[in-house]
Amino acid sequence: MPLIVKDYTWTQTETIVYINVPLKGVKVGKVDIFSTDEYLKVHFPPFLFEAFLSEPIDDDKSTAKIGNGVAVFTLQKKKERLWEHLVINNNDKDKLREIRERALLKAQEKLAAESKAKATKTQEERKYALETMMKLEEEGRARIQKMKDDECEKATAQLEAWKLKQRQIAEEEAQLKLQSQRIKVDKQSKSEKIYVPRTSDQSKVKHDQKNSVQSISKKKQVDLPAPRSTGNIQIKFTPRVFPTALRESRVLEEEEWLQKQAEARRAINVNLAELKDLTEEERNPDWLKEKGDKLFATGNYLAAINAYSLAIKLNRKIPAIYSNRAACHLKLRNLHKAIEDSSWALDLLTPPVAGNAGARTRAHVRRGTAFCELELYTEGLQDYQAALTIDPQNETLQADTHKIRQIIQGSAPCPE
Repeated sequence: MPLIVKDYTWTQTETIVYINVPLKGVKVGKVDIFSTDEYLKVHFPPFLFEAFLSEPIDDDKSTAKIGNGVAVFTLQKKKERLWEHLVINNNDKDKLREIRERALLKAQEKLAAESKAKATKTQEERKYALETMMKLEEEGRARIQKMKDDECEKATAQLEAWKLKQRQIAEEEAQLKLQSQRIKVDKQSKSEKIYVPRTSDQSKVKHDQKNSVQSISKKKQVDLPAPRSTGNIQIKFTPRVFPTALRESRVLEEEEWLQKQAEARRAINVNLAELKDLTEEERNPDWLKEKGDKLFATGNYLAAINAYSLAIKLNRKIPAIYSNRAACHLKLRNLHKAIEDSSWALDLLTPPVAGNAGARTRAHVRRGTAFCELELYTEGLQDYQAALTIDPQNETLQADTHKIRQIIQGSAPCPE
């Protein structure tokens, strides 16, 4: 049964009511205050102060301050006039309980409205940010397309001008050649008598021409050099030296990993509709990965995801792109997508060798983080333990793994 506080004091003006409630030596952190436009409660166990106000106040403009062992309330009146009493003079418990329940209902409705307004505001801000980003990307694409169109028009105009110039040059040369032939014919008709050979003479001339052509052809065949001889060039590579013993060597796994990486670099799908508007540089998945890394460093996670996604469409066998896109999804709290991309990266990072140890560690940590954000702490612990097995000296991994284990055991609170 709480002790009712009655030694409070109050003063008023035509617009404001001041109430001083002594806190009886109770610490500030243990004081609970609840108020509406017609009800005020201060609870600091084992004491309780309740005021069923005689007239309504403006709860949004009213304030409360706690300090020096007293709680001071500044209540803004809705109507500017002096009150006869601070609280209503009514001993009807049912009436007082009705006022108390009505005040609680108003507080719940106000809290729900504020929560809804906050959610609506957050959604509008996200929508505005997304629309702004889409608008910027559209403007960028339009600008690039305009540059391409301008360059195409410029190149087309230059080509047409060059064709016209070549046509004019050819016509001029043809006219000059025709004129020179006419002059030559005129000179021959004036100075020489045209001789028309008989049929026998014509056959003799043809026979002489044929013999001349055959002799020239034989001469050319004799003068041609002989074909070069073929041969094989032997190429030897320096063998890789592994510091481990032969029984512990993972040469075959290393070579399999390197072969998969080489195949992944060559496995580029060029039959995508998006490639028709891309430059040669933008068709390179490695270039797109570097672009996504730069966008991630500046905090532009959505644009980084777009770059990584296009790189994956070009080449689906580069694990670093999946792992980096998982990091972007983590930043945007797309947790299921982060788990999916991390899993793809781990599937591609096989066999597990020293060359991909760091990449496997990052993929396990990102997938484990996504599991923990979804409160699937057992699955998250498995990934963190796998990462710790790869890098056992990492102090950060040790601390995070210990914290997740404590959450599972119930000795540590779950993060909010």
